[in-house]
Amino acid sequence: MLTRTMLAAVAGVVLSLAYPPVGFFWVLPLAVAAYVVLVAPLPAGRAWVPGLAFGIGFCYVLMWWMRAVDPYAWLALSGLEALFYGLLGAAVPVLRRLPLWPLWVAAAWTAMEVLRSGWPFSGMPWGRLAFAVVDTPVAPALAYVGATGVSLLLAMTGATIAALVMGGARRPVAAGALVVAATALLAPALHPWQPSPEGSVRVAVVQGDVPGDGTDVLAVYRQVTDNQLRATVGLADEVADGHRAQPDFVLWPENSTAVDPFNDAQTHDAITTAASAIGVPILVGAMVDAGPDHVMNQGIVWDPLLGAGERYTKRHPVPFGEYIPWRNVFGDSFGKLDMIPRDMLSGTRREPLRIGGTLVADAICFDVAYDDGLYDQVTHGAQLVVVQTSNAMFIHTAQIEQQFEISRVRAIELGRSLAVASVNGRTGVIAADGEVVAAASPRTTAVLDAEVRLDSSVTPGTYAGHWVGRLAGPLTVLLLLVSLLGYGRRRGPEAREPAPLPQRTPELTRH
Repeated sequence: MLTRTMLAAVAGVVLSLAYPPVGFFWVLPLAVAAYVVLVAPLPAGRAWVPGLAFGIGFCYVLMWWMRAVDPYAWLALSGLEALFYGLLGAAVPVLRRLPLWPLWVAAAWTAMEVLRSGWPFSGMPWGRLAFAVVDTPVAPALAYVGATGVSLLLAMTGATIAALVMGGARRPVAAGALVVAATALLAPALHPWQPSPEGSVRVAVVQGDVPGDGTDVLAVYRQVTDNQLRATVGLADEVADGHRAQPDFVLWPENSTAVDPFNDAQTHDAITTAASAIGVPILVGAMVDAGPDHVMNQGIVWDPLLGAGERYTKRHPVPFGEYIPWRNVFGDSFGKLDMIPRDMLSGTRREPLRIGGTLVADAICFDVAYDDGLYDQVTHGAQLVVVQTSNAMFIHTAQIEQQFEISRVRAIELGRSLAVASVNGRTGVIAADGEVVAAASPRTTAVLDAEVRLDSSVTPGTYAGHWVGRLAGPLTVLLLLVSLLGYGRRRGPEAREPAPLPQRTPELTRH
C-alpha cells in the first residue's frame, strides 16, 4: 500500500508536466493509466488513499503559482482539489466490476473534472486534461467534441492502456476501445474544423504595464490607468500619421482602472480622453462599486461620443481572492483576507457585447477556464472572443502561460479568433486554429493591432462539450449504483468461480 501511494504521488507530479512551463503532452494518457493501475485492484475503502496521493502530487505542483497570492491559499486550494482525485479513486474499483469498465472510468474522470470545476463555491477548472492539448495532433478534436469531450477521450485512452497492462480475458475489448479513443482524438487532424468567415475587424490590444516589480496593481493604480491612456493616445497619433491602420475598437485589460470610473473623476477623464483620441469604442476593464459591501469586475464598452454603454460582469469571481465565502465565519483576519474588504458580485450576462457593429464574447481572467459564460455568448451570436485579464500578481509564475494556453484551447474549441489583453503579461491575438498571430512581451508597454476574422457559426464542440459535461455526472452515479446493486458480490472485473467446498474424508465404520 505504501508503494502504491508513493507511486501514485509520482504519477500525479508527472501529469503536471503536461502543462506549461514544461508542456510534455504525451504524459497525459500515461499518467491516467498509472492512476488506474494503482487504484483499480484495491477495495474502494482503500483505493482513495493512492487516489488522494495522485491528486496531491498533481495539484500542488500544477498550482505552485498560487503561492504568489498566499502560501495558505496554495495549501488550502491545492489540498481541496486533490480530494476529488481521492473520491474518484474510491469509485474506480466499483466501476471496474462492470463490462466495458475503461469507458465508465473515463466518464467518472470527466465527471470529477466537471464537479471540481464548479464546486465548492465557484470551483477550480485548472488542470483539466483538455487544457494541455494545444500544439498537438489532438488539438483539432476540440472543435468537434469540445474541451470536455477531449478530456473524456484522453481519460478513456489512459483507462484502456491500464486495462491492457492489468491483463485479463477482456484484453481484446480494451485494445479495441483504445483504437476507438485514439481514432476519435486524432482523426479530426485530417480534416480540421473550417470556420465560415463573415468579414473582419481590426482590433487594437493595449498592454499598459505595471511599474516597479509588476505585481501590485492597486499600489500604482493611477500609473496603470495612465499607461493605458498614453499607449492609446500614442496609437491615435500613429494612426493620424498614417503609420498604423485605424482600429475598429480598442481592448484594454482587466484592472486597467482599479477604481470606479463613474465615481472617480480622474479615471473617467482618462478613459474619455483615450476614446476621443482614437475615435472608436474602447472595451475598458474596470472595478465598479456596488454599494458599501460589494464591487463588480466589469468590461465596459466606452464609446467616444456616447460614453459608457453595455457591460459584461465577471461570472466567476475567485473565492478567497475576490470574495470571502462565509465571511461571518472566516472574517478577514486569516492570512491576507483583510485585503478583501468587499465581496465581488457574480455576473449573469449570456448575450455578447455589441462593440460598434461586432458582437463580442467577453471573459474576464479566470472566466476563460469555465465553460458556461463563453458557451452562452457564442451560441447567442458572438463573432469574436476577447479575454481581459490582469494576472499581475502572477507575473513571475507559470500561471500566465497556463492561462494563455487555455485561451488558445478556447479559440480552437469555439472556432473564433480571440484577443487577450493583459495588464503586463501574455497579451496576444489568437487565430481560430489556435495560432498566435501577434504577441507582446511580458512586463512591457505595447499595442498590438491585427485584422481578425468574424464568424457566427457554432462548432459541434460547443454543443458536444456542454452535453458531455452535463451527462457525465448522472451517468457515473447510475453506473456506481448498478455496480453496487447488481454486481455487489463480484470482487474483480470478472465473476470468480465459486470456491469448491472442502471434501470430508469418509469416516471408518465400526462393525
